[in-house]
Order: sequence, then C-alpha cells, then structure tokens
Amino acid sequence: MKKEKTVWIKADSGAWEENKPRITTGLESGADCIILNTEDVHKVRELGNIRIAAPGQEADIIIVGKGSEGDGTKKLPSDFSHSDDISRAQHLAKDGKTVAGYVVIKNKKYEEFAAELGKTCDYLIVIGTDWKVIPLENLIAGLQKLDVEIIAGVRSAQEAKLALETLEHGSDGVLLDTDDLSEIKKVIAVRDRSGMEKIPLAKASVTKVKQVGMGDRVCVDTASLMVPGEGMLIGSQSNGLFLVHSESEESPYVAARPFRVNAGAVHAYIRVGEKTRYLSELTSGDDVLIVDREGETRPAVVGRVKIERRPLMLVEAEIEGTRIKTLLQNAETIKLVGSDGKPVPVTSLKEGDEVLVYFEAAARHFGIKIDETIIEK
Repeated sequence: MKKEKTVWIKADSGAWEENKPRITTGLESGADCIILNTEDVHKVRELGNIRIAAPGQEADIIIVGKGSEGDGTKKLPSDFSHSDDISRAQHLAKDGKTVAGYVVIKNKKYEEFAAELGKTCDYLIVIGTDWKVIPLENLIAGLQKLDVEIIAGVRSAQEAKLALETLEHGSDGVLLDTDDLSEIKKVIAVRDRSGMEKIPLAKASVTKVKQVGMGDRVCVDTASLMVPGEGMLIGSQSNGLFLVHSESEESPYVAARPFRVNAGAVHAYIRVGEKTRYLSELTSGDDVLIVDREGETRPAVVGRVKIERRPLMLVEAEIEGTRIKTLLQNAETIKLVGSDGKPVPVTSLKEGDEVLVYFEAAARHFGIKIDETIIEK
C-alpha cells in the first residue's frame, strides 16, 4: 500500500499577523501540519484542528535542529555524537515525544548530519539552500529502511512535484515556504495526485445488453465534484471492471449530480485504491477511487450511499477472450464510457459497441490480487 504524502506549511519566520494568511489557507486547503513559533501554538489551536510542529513542548511534533536564528544553519560539531540536537532528539524520543529534525543542507557535511539526526527522529525536515535534488536522493536512499519520514523544503508546486517523485519513492512530504496563497492550494493538489496510480484502461466489446428485472442498486455520493469523463470502476467480476460514468452531465430529465456515480447492483465490486470492495459495504466516510477516461485517479470520500430497488440491465462484454459482466440501473442517465472517451447511456448500448474497462488476468481474494484460480460468472 502506498504511503500518503503530506504537506506542511512553514509559518514561523515572522510575526503572527504575517503568518496568519499562510496558516488559515493551509487549514482551509487541507494541509497536514504547520510549523509555528512556540508562542503561536495556542492561537492555531483556536483556529482549527491540525497537527502543529514547533520547538516547544506544547506542539504535537517537537522540532530540534533549528539555529538561534530559526534557520537550521547552526555550526556543526566535528563529531556528530557530541551534537546537542541529536542528544535532545534521543531524550525526547525516550519520553515518548514525536520529534522532527530540521536541517538546512548547506554542504555535504550538513547532509551527513541530517542522515545521522534522521536515525533518531520521526520526521526529518531538510531544506536545500539552492534546492538541488541530489542531497534529497541521498537521504531517501540512506534512510529508506528506517522509520523516519523525510519532509523536503519547497517554495512552489513545481518543486513539490519534483520532491515527491524523487527516486521511486519520493519524499514523504513537503514543507512549503511561500506567501503566495494560490501556491499553497496548488501544492495541496500536487499532494492529492502524488502516489496515485494510473490505471491502464482497455477496450472491451459489448456482447449482450439485457433487461433482467428488479434489484437493489447503489448510488455512491461523494464529497467531491466529478467532471465529464470521470467515474468509478465497477463490475460483477473483481478482475473485470467497467468505467461507470458519473452523473456530471446535464439531462433533459434530471439535473446533473456531479458528486454521484449510480454504480450498480449491491453485489458488484468497486475498485478502491489497490483493492476491491463490495458496493454494499460502502458507508459514509469511506475512501473511494475516482477514475477518468485516461486512467488517471484521485481519491474521494463517500458522503452518502443510497440503496434503492430499481429495474436493472445486464451488460456483458468480451476482452482478451474473457466475458465480464455488470448489472446497472435501467435508465438513460446511467452511462458507461465508450472507447472514444465519451459517455454512452446504458439504454443506448448495443452489441459490438466498445467501452472502457479495467481487466487483469489474476483473480482477487477478499479484494486482494492473488495468483489463484477463481471462477466468477
């Protein structure tokens, strides 16, 4: 399972009124942590619920390693075992505190110190003076087997994307230092997309469309708005899922509901992250996966699940010599995605039409991909 990336906001360089716009924008945009001056911790507690990092004991994450000027560039001892920062980090860790080391990488010596400090801390914040990738690559490679998360200092969404993608793993998060409030929102968007896999979609040829009577179907209403081309992967077989389009298009019969996917019958599977679940299992607060016609993915939170008895249609398609199936509500607002990327109402589907699906040869057991013979038909 991929680890979720995080965004920290740096708000400790000036007075409270100077830092407040960064803090409030970070809170509103979904940042994960804010670095503060110790005297500002209680003020942010009043503004909202977010993790706080600061040098003082009141913080959720206690920062060590920052110099007297608060810039992390203090003079290093020749022998790191005599470092006050490493000693303090060790004592805090023994007391059960969550610790973040903070180092500005001025040269190779500071990189070596960061690697040593990272052995003791829960988080290692590294700031590049001229933002070079090489020190970050070295730290990621050197600390990958330890239980420490590397947070890379950045000043833009472009730098954030590079940091989160460095090497195969990337940094675990970024610390954003900017007064450009729009850049904070852009970096949050980069975080939301990072680590999300691109799912390879393929064309399947429709072999049967048939009315099958009444059944219980599931509408998945999310806390996100989808756009045309986006939907969810649904199917009666866990290894063959149809891209069911969201209700993001206007209809002569009903207003668009871009937060919704009318996903199909209660028994069907839905792709969630790297696993599948039954539609009937979903509930408010669960995570689901939004997929577009290019296979790009993003997470969403379930706001509501509606299960109602409705007339159903069987849709069957063939791919690589295998028949895959799903049951969908018989209504013109329920659509699959055609091979041209355009939505196709299930009521207009006919034999020979091509639709986008996800197909894999391996079966799944309890939603996890395995090499085992499982027949679903």
